[in-house]
Amino acid sequence: MVREDKATWKANYFMKIVQLLDEYPKCFLVGADNVGSKQMQQIRISLRGEGVILMGKNTMMRKAIRGHLENNPDLEKLLPHLKGNVGFVFTKSDLIHVRDKILENKVAAPARAGAIAPVDVRLPAQNTGLGPEKTSFFQALSIPTKIARGTIEILNDVHLIKIGEKVGASEATLLNMLKISPFSYGLKVFQVYDSGSVFEPSVLDITDDDIAKRFAEGIANIASVSLQIGYPTVASVPHSMVNGFKNLLAIAAETDIEFKEADQMKAYLADPSAFAVAAPAAEETKEEVKEEKKEESEEESDDDMGFGLFD
Repeated sequence: MVREDKATWKANYFMKIVQLLDEYPKCFLVGADNVGSKQMQQIRISLRGEGVILMGKNTMMRKAIRGHLENNPDLEKLLPHLKGNVGFVFTKSDLIHVRDKILENKVAAPARAGAIAPVDVRLPAQNTGLGPEKTSFFQALSIPTKIARGTIEILNDVHLIKIGEKVGASEATLLNMLKISPFSYGLKVFQVYDSGSVFEPSVLDITDDDIAKRFAEGIANIASVSLQIGYPTVASVPHSMVNGFKNLLAIAAETDIEFKEADQMKAYLADPSAFAVAAPAAEETKEEVKEEKKEESEEESDDDMGFGLFD
């Protein structure tokens, strides 16, 4: 197979990315740090029929997008995010489904000295199975240990590496000796592009209930502010009417003013016992049910006449 020259390869790459940008209305901007070629091939296979992965140099991707802005000006929103080892995953399918497919393809990896820890690493209290000659590694990291049955035992849980910190040589050596692979690597979703909008991937996890809750909180805040400053709004008017009605009831209770809605309140204030009749009746009903059950149980015991089954 004849290898394409550099100019032809660039022209074909520009043509391919423009074609994908025109064909697919949605895409993910993903990071590919620490992702090997074999793992990338597995991700491509898992996305077959649902997404197309395109990697490349940032300069070439920027140039291709800038050259296509005349046809789709919204693509300019992607330019600030083309930093580092990134690429595109184009799709027409449901964004949440494809996002989950991308993230589930991860490979466990050992800790390497100098790498940035993507997660916290903790060592639980345990018997390591290592011989006493390895004690120096634990002492260098200030990990409390003891020798139990000829092996090193970690006494307490240890927070060995914090997220975002560089992995030291001692930490990496110790984890490798314990055969612990604390990290996992795969494509990481940085941004989502959908029909001209660019947003964080966390937006995909927002549900209808979350939106309704935030909307209700916003209405409550508007109503509170409006009531406090005395400025009527659609959100505060119902509260103002209820508060006004309460004031009218309070005035009616203290004066001879009468209106339909205040009649029941005044009747209750005049004779509260009249509204408590239902409660004793309910208690009497409960007592009657208890008496009936008691009588039934006594009748059943009388039917036995004091004889057993085989008497």
